[in-house]
Amino acid sequence: MAPSWLTVPADANDLSPALWPKTTTRSADGELTIGGLTASALAAEFGTPLYVIDETDARTRAREIRTAFETEFARIGTAVRVYYAGKAFLSTEIVRWMLAEGLNIDVCTGGELAVALAGGAPASRLGFHGNNKSLAEIDEATRIGIGTIIIDSPIEIERVAAAAARHGKVQSVRLRVNSGVHAHTHSFLATAHEDQKFGVVLEDAPRLVAAIRSHASLDFRGLHCHIGSQIFGADGFAESAARLLAVHAALLADGPVPELNLGGGFGIAYTTVDTPTPIEELAARIADIVAAECAKREIAIPAIAFEPGRAIIGSAGITLYEVGTIKPVQVAQADTDTQATRLYVSVNGGMSDNARTALYEADYSVRIANRLSDADPALVRIAGKHCESGDIVVDADYLPNDVTPGDLVAVPATGAYCWSLSNNYNHLGRPPVVAVVDGTARILIRGETIDDLLARDTGATAGPTVSTSSTTATSETNELKDSSR
Repeated sequence: MAPSWLTVPADANDLSPALWPKTTTRSADGELTIGGLTASALAAEFGTPLYVIDETDARTRAREIRTAFETEFARIGTAVRVYYAGKAFLSTEIVRWMLAEGLNIDVCTGGELAVALAGGAPASRLGFHGNNKSLAEIDEATRIGIGTIIIDSPIEIERVAAAAARHGKVQSVRLRVNSGVHAHTHSFLATAHEDQKFGVVLEDAPRLVAAIRSHASLDFRGLHCHIGSQIFGADGFAESAARLLAVHAALLADGPVPELNLGGGFGIAYTTVDTPTPIEELAARIADIVAAECAKREIAIPAIAFEPGRAIIGSAGITLYEVGTIKPVQVAQADTDTQATRLYVSVNGGMSDNARTALYEADYSVRIANRLSDADPALVRIAGKHCESGDIVVDADYLPNDVTPGDLVAVPATGAYCWSLSNNYNHLGRPPVVAVVDGTARILIRGETIDDLLARDTGATAGPTVSTSSTTATSETNELKDSSR
């Protein structure tokens, strides 16, 4: 019943370096250790489910990506600006890390804007995306002097121009266009098709840029395009860049176009068969195609911008769960009279803390985190606790066949889009997020308690008598531990 790409591991305890944060090891007694802290110590202090972010990993990846792009584009004679795509995961502390590593911040709502500012980001280092920015969001962004607003539709031209004029500002803007290049990925992740909600068709760019340039309160900086997410290889970026630069060259006839934003979407490994392209290779390939296309058109190479998010924070995060029940389920095999056993391992979280499996049929991996085992590998499906048949965290992987209730399991590569998409389905509180570094842990975002959930219910006349946590600690004696501390 295993998918064709999944093979039986020689060792079901093995931690593939491609999947786990850079500081992840096994301790002398076999426990998974991240940032110098064991899984059981983290679970005992903060409860489970628990998002854990390796600060060293996140900051190192941010620095490596910025350095790779700066190096390769300096080679061809231009500058690069790297934005961290906050939608992947944003907190005030993450903002501080990214700024310290020389990145700017990309936001797409007023809430993300508020977090970025609270984290100390200068408004000039922010870019504002979104297909339906409210009038209030546009007004606030122009008022504070945000670095760039990405125009996503014709109607936004007038809205941004009016807001900027009202505040006596000249607002820098980019125009988001669809290059017609579709990176090979799940259709729900595709964001470059013409038949979708983002951006405008490339053929309309000259007319819309002319409209932007007609406003004294707007400063047109260049085109922006995002071709998809979880992309391996550079071919899609190369083709999109070529198409964008053809329009970019035409726009130069009527005024300056100092920048070109090629977006993000660089992929990471979620399973052992995923082979993301090294960032140095991506940077070199994209730089070469930009240089060649500009030379062919005899134009100056513009400043280039990129917006990685998942590639920075995705692999830096893991999620810890506690196993609750083990259930072998007999499944009839197609076209045969035989049956096989699928081992359902249910944990104390699920689609409320990781919706990507249900939304995108995303594949994840899993390992026992609190011990080693020499038991034979068993094919397992990690299920959540929600009243939903699609509540699956890991569709298929191998764990030692002695996995048992009370074990801790860890799912890697959950730093991106897991907390961001988290929810309160079945009235589960969202788990806390902790950062680990050099043997210490600190809360980035506290977990939600039952009190938090009831506080928003206007019909609740009294809260619980005990401040119970939305997370479950690793032993029954700690079950009511308040994860908000």
